[in-house]
Amino acid sequence: MLSAFIIITLLVSAAVVLHYEILRLLSVIIPKLKIKHRLRVIIGVFGTICAHVTEVWMFGIAFYLMNKYGDFGYLAGNFDGSLIDCVYFSFMNYTTVGYGDIVPFGQLRFLSGLEAITGLSLITWSASFMFMEMTQFWEDDK
Repeated sequence: MLSAFIIITLLVSAAVVLHYEILRLLSVIIPKLKIKHRLRVIIGVFGTICAHVTEVWMFGIAFYLMNKYGDFGYLAGNFDGSLIDCVYFSFMNYTTVGYGDIVPFGQLRFLSGLEAITGLSLITWSASFMFMEMTQFWEDDK
């Protein structure tokens, strides 16, 4: 259980730091772009989506490795053990959609729950970031 907790803690920390760094980079780059304000917003949206996809893949790879190696539990249901199924499962957790066609057992349940909380937090962080950026661009238009 301790090794699972350490892995999960490192994974969540890496996702939060990665997200912070990408948002920070976007906040520096976007205002310097010599393009229309609307295009700046679109670049911000694509940048945050890229961050989320990267984070989902990080969790998906962790699910794959923890499912395949070690005694962390397993994923069952409509699941063939492939990396792409693990990434799909990660997308469902991160976005809190949770179709339920793949179900975690053992310590992987804990990772699933923490990924959902992390995804929810990072998605709302991106929404707040984009709102702030859009407000700034709208004020610049006046």
